[in-house]
Amino acid sequence: MSNPEIADVEEHWPVEDSTEVYDGGGWVVRVRADRVRRPGRPEERPFTRVVVEHPGAAVVLAVDEEDRALCLWQYRHPVGRRLVQLPAGLVDVPGEEPAEVARRELREEAGLEAGDWTHLATMLSSPGLTEERAHYYLARGLTDVGRGDFELAHEEAEMEVGWVPLEELRDAVLSGAVADAHVAIAVLTAQARGLTSS
Repeated sequence: MSNPEIADVEEHWPVEDSTEVYDGGGWVVRVRADRVRRPGRPEERPFTRVVVEHPGAAVVLAVDEEDRALCLWQYRHPVGRRLVQLPAGLVDVPGEEPAEVARRELREEAGLEAGDWTHLATMLSSPGLTEERAHYYLARGLTDVGRGDFELAHEEAEMEVGWVPLEELRDAVLSGAVADAHVAIAVLTAQARGLTSS
């Protein structure tokens, strides 16, 4: 018995009907319920899958000359925690590519620009629930440019910004002290690809 190829494959099962559950209320996230059928099984009843429609996100691992990562300490209401996170933002402006979102978020959240950008990976955040894709970037050659006229609001207004040695951040991920998946993916992918020393 042989395994299928170790690679994701695009596939679309028949959707009998789809119902909007939540229209976003002015925000970019919507929720729909699809009634899905298994291919080639017309005798089976369709089953319902709820899908969170999400435009995707760009996440930035910004590393300075001392091999430190720029981190944000930010409150996240759904989990009731102040998390250690990386600069990130939604791909919610029509026509804006994820790399541009990464550049914008680094400037808005940290007041920095980077001279060197490397795409680390694009991952599915929670494919059993949402179509969200997260695009990860390593940013180096950092310059302080300020936020311009961008003003932080809501949770971001309480956000703290600081530098953490990459080795300490990796250890915090591996120990479970830092639980944000985006941090883990960015730090461990950059390390595995030999793009950082820690």
